Amino acid sequence: MKKKLFNEIRKVNEFERDFKKLLKNFKTLDEDLDNFINVQLNLAHKLNIIDKKSIVRISNLGINEPKIYKARKFACKALKGKGGFSGIRIIYAYYEEEDIIEFIEIYYKGEKANEDRDRILRYYSQKEAEKAAKKMLKNQGGGELTTAVRDRKFRSKDTIKPVIYK
Repeated sequence: MKKKLFNEIRKVNEFERDFKKLLKNFKTLDEDLDNFINVQLNLAHKLNIIDKKSIVRISNLGINEPKIYKARKFACKALKGKGGFSGIRIIYAYYEEEDIIEFIEIYYKGEKANEDRDRILRYYSQKEAEKAAKKMLKNQGGGELTTAVRDRKFRSKDTIKPVIYK
């Protein structure tokens, strides 16, 4: 049985939509993504061997945790002869302490110039706010945390237990 590289690998809904759209043109994308995880992400986050041209941290987002990265080298077998310079870009978050990879966006450079910074900020600014709210509720004796998106639809609801001092 193959050992898992990361505790968890997640994909946000928008990544899933991007992926399905690209899969129509690049039939090997499923296999290519597995190879990317097993080789490039393993090298970058497990063995700490980072090729500065292949994976770069996206700066100036104002997000400390998780760290957000852009993979500029992504080998796609459907694009013969291109090697790692397929033009496919992957944006992902890495939660170091939890050892979790979360895919945010995948796009083809020929169709789109850069990552969707608004998507990143929308998603991870809210996560930081949720984390702070959970900590505050926990310290204040617990309670309900309800998160809604801009259109007032509920995104999540969580019961926070109080801190119990012994």
